[in-house]
Amino acid sequence: MSAPHTTMPALTSACAAEPVRPPSPGGILDQYAAWLAQRGRGNRCFADGAAVFLRRWPDPQAFVDEPLEVLLAADMHTRPFINFLLLHDLLRPGYDYLVDRKFAALVELARGTRLEADLDGFVQAAAELGFSPNVRSRAAERVLARLLIQTGRRLHELTVTDLGELETAFRVRAERRSRSWTNDRGFLHAAWTVLFHLGVVEVTPPNRRRHDHTDHAHHFGGVPAWLAARLQDYATALTGTHAPSMMDGIAIRLAHFGRHLATVDPDIDSLAGLDRQRHIETYLAAVATARAMRGGQPISVGEQRNRIITLGRFLADITEWGWPDAPARRLVFSRDIPKLPRALPRYLPVDGDRLIAQALHDLPNRLFADALLLARATGLRVGELCDLELDCVHEIPGTGAWLKVPLGKLNSERMVPLDDDTVALIDSIAETRSSGRPLPHPKTGRPTEFLLTHLGKRVSSAALRDELARAAATAGLPKATPHQLRHTWATALINAGCSLQALMVMLGHTSAAMSLRYARLFDATVRADYERALTQVKTQLDTGTGKQTTLPITDITSGASGWKDTPLIKFRLAGGYCLRTAAQGSCAYANICEHCPNFRTDAAFLPVLAAQRADTQALLADAQARGWEEEAARHRRLLDRLDQRMAQTEAS
Repeated sequence: MSAPHTTMPALTSACAAEPVRPPSPGGILDQYAAWLAQRGRGNRCFADGAAVFLRRWPDPQAFVDEPLEVLLAADMHTRPFINFLLLHDLLRPGYDYLVDRKFAALVELARGTRLEADLDGFVQAAAELGFSPNVRSRAAERVLARLLIQTGRRLHELTVTDLGELETAFRVRAERRSRSWTNDRGFLHAAWTVLFHLGVVEVTPPNRRRHDHTDHAHHFGGVPAWLAARLQDYATALTGTHAPSMMDGIAIRLAHFGRHLATVDPDIDSLAGLDRQRHIETYLAAVATARAMRGGQPISVGEQRNRIITLGRFLADITEWGWPDAPARRLVFSRDIPKLPRALPRYLPVDGDRLIAQALHDLPNRLFADALLLARATGLRVGELCDLELDCVHEIPGTGAWLKVPLGKLNSERMVPLDDDTVALIDSIAETRSSGRPLPHPKTGRPTEFLLTHLGKRVSSAALRDELARAAATAGLPKATPHQLRHTWATALINAGCSLQALMVMLGHTSAAMSLRYARLFDATVRADYERALTQVKTQLDTGTGKQTTLPITDITSGASGWKDTPLIKFRLAGGYCLRTAAQGSCAYANICEHCPNFRTDAAFLPVLAAQRADTQALLADAQARGWEEEAARHRRLLDRLDQRMAQTEAS
């Protein structure tokens, strides 16, 4: 499967980036007048404003030496002349001025200048990536035009450093004004994405939801400095064998212990001084009552386990590694870890599943909605869904279509069978995804054509979660999660008779115990036994009134002698007896050994056989009295077999 290739607009040829040497003030004024006339603008006030500007700054570049407040204070008659200087490479004021200055229709002002071709090519590329008209025009005006003005270079000559300098200017402006820079960050991210797909820069834009850090020190706020340094050493040692997201989790959980230590014992200055009773047991108690920083709800048992396991692993590791300040003895034990509740999978009820599916079909954002429908049709984890590649469907002659699921949570690949409807769904996704250059894989860094791309970047799991939450709200249901779609898919298969072995393979489980949770949901054997037994008991308790009768609690096996009189199907074994409810029916293996041609006995067993025969005679009478003809016939066959064996034994 492949998506149609989109041809990005061709880049114009490069030109020199050196600053233009300004002509004489008179020459500049003549050029300004011609520019105004070309645009049908201008009056005596504009000309006077330009003349006043040049009298004060004959070299326009000297203007940037003034404080920012002076630069921004230019009046309405002078600002058009400054615009002219900016667009004709006669003035480069710095990003601090450019991000603070408001321009009216800067892209339109650039018509007829060297910026025009680059701005048009940028807007066309942004449109082909799927950006809205507002985003592409604002990104062109707010980001690209300012980059071209300040650098004096063409679009294809821009660098990541240029983008970083403009980002810094946006951030500083927001901090100075005590305002958010969310809008500017969004436009910068969009422009960066377009430049990546145009091949201008080789680095994808940074993740707006995460901050790039060179280490994990930012997690250790409130932790004593000496302990923060040791935790950083530990994190560094694990970096080579743990994924970045896992390292973040380890650092965050160890930081909780560090802050606890600062509270209960601010004077401690070495890990060697850790005490089980004073430091560890108080931390265990704190974890048991801890609440989440966001929302304030109690943390889950799973998070409690993770915090304690992480601390225990840290202390065990530094001891094994021979750190000189490691504690002298073990401080965290397996019994300190709370047990996880054995919860059943949280599948969607049938009605809820149908309503959410309908809501997804009705949503306008087809890419996200179809991605969630694909998760429901294949049981993928949300991370696996986001990592699907464009060529994920494999047609195997004789076995149909299969979905190649990439390395996921358990670091294993697998193949999931697809039906025609699901293949068509994937084809629809391939048509609606945004095109562009292959993106670097988050795990390997290799260029990868991902199936789920939107606006030139990978669709995030957070975006899919938000889309599913909107679908659930539209359907009038509580918030649902993508993992519930996986549980719902697996539950539907197990209810339809799918074997646990096949389900285990399709879910990507590495142990049968993981898949057995679904078998516990709706055990057909349990249900059948329950219904048979309930029907039999109700029949025995029927009073003829049609009213429901409470099931009695009776001792049906009281004493060794009373078992023969119970209202159950029963048979005598050489070493005991077996009892089954009438609803269960006779056991197919009842007394199978006595009827086997290989059964052998001798005189030493005659007393045992005689006792078994006496009990079987009593069971025959009981079955006849209850009208159980099949049971009576079975007991007669056993009596005949016992008589035959006993006679043969006595004769020999």
